[in-house]
Amino acid sequence: MQRSQRLGVVLAVEQRKEKQALERMGEARTLMAQREQQIQELQSYHQEYRQQIRDGQQGVVAVSRLQAWQAFMGQLDQLIGQQQVQLEQANQVFEVRRNEWLKAWEKRRGMENFITTCRQQEQREQDSREQKQADEAAGRAFLRRPR
Repeated sequence: MQRSQRLGVVLAVEQRKEKQALERMGEARTLMAQREQQIQELQSYHQEYRQQIRDGQQGVVAVSRLQAWQAFMGQLDQLIGQQQVQLEQANQVFEVRRNEWLKAWEKRRGMENFITTCRQQEQREQDSREQKQADEAAGRAFLRRPR
């Protein structure tokens, strides 16, 4: 079995590792997108609730109701802040996963290039053997030729 064929097993392993890294990167990207969407929804809700408070303040409003609104808005702000921290963590995980995939891709690509080089070398060696055999056959035929 030629070297390039034996290296096919290594290539298959590298392809599997790359695929797994790509899947992990995709999962990290999905989580990041979910976190972004949650923040957008919370910010939208925050804006809607703030508008409701403004609309509701046109008349006389009890102090306790204003305090309740402020407390709720504070909780929303805190929740948005927590979600932003989680988004940043998801971004960091995504970058780690992207780098892992990039390394796996480079290793797989490098192995493919190495196998290609091996195949080219094997082909050159095969061509050289065939040329040598052809030269030897021509030499024997020349020596057998009657004079």
